[in-house]
Amino acid sequence: MSGIPEAVRVHLGMELKALYASILDEDQPPTLLGLIAQLDVGSTPATPAVPDAFRAGLLDALPGLRAFAVSLTINPTAADDLVQETLLKAWANRHRFESGSNLMAWLCTILRNQFYTVCRKRKREVEDADGVLAGKILAPAAQEASSDLRRVWEHLGKLPAAQREALMLVAAQGMTYEAAAELIGCQVGTMKSRVSRARSFLAGSLGMEPRHAAAT
Repeated sequence: MSGIPEAVRVHLGMELKALYASILDEDQPPTLLGLIAQLDVGSTPATPAVPDAFRAGLLDALPGLRAFAVSLTINPTAADDLVQETLLKAWANRHRFESGSNLMAWLCTILRNQFYTVCRKRKREVEDADGVLAGKILAPAAQEASSDLRRVWEHLGKLPAAQREALMLVAAQGMTYEAAAELIGCQVGTMKSRVSRARSFLAGSLGMEPRHAAAT
């Protein structure tokens, strides 16, 4: 559990939920919508109905998938590239997806694996340290709803990706520690520690608590 006051935790949670909702409410990029529409069904190893259902599932998952990508990259352009690669990989491996299981979780696993592959190749995190790009993606309605929302978003970009991911899953999306740990593939205790450190860093950055250095 985070050592910050409960009122601070609640306030940060409200801001993060509003932030996540603002990303979900954005119009989806035409490039991604077009990609899904144009995915080839000719080489499908299954019945014709399966690709259509899978394509529909990709469309339904797109807002949440893109929001997850944005929370990882803090860069809308990089997020869209990441989602595009995820969609292509998912389509190529659709025969591996078990019908009836959680498509969103499966897609998020592909997306985050791709993200960290890119990070390893670049030997640095993909982030906008100054929050310049991050501040441009907020919906106007969300900016008007809270004077703190933009500042919260800007400081998210200064967190290590692992902490930012954990915080967005638990505090913004409302996942349990157990569910988030299962998705990421880490111990529940590790998930709790990452969320706690991220909360403390944001609280300090926003002047709510003495600032703690972010650490992985």
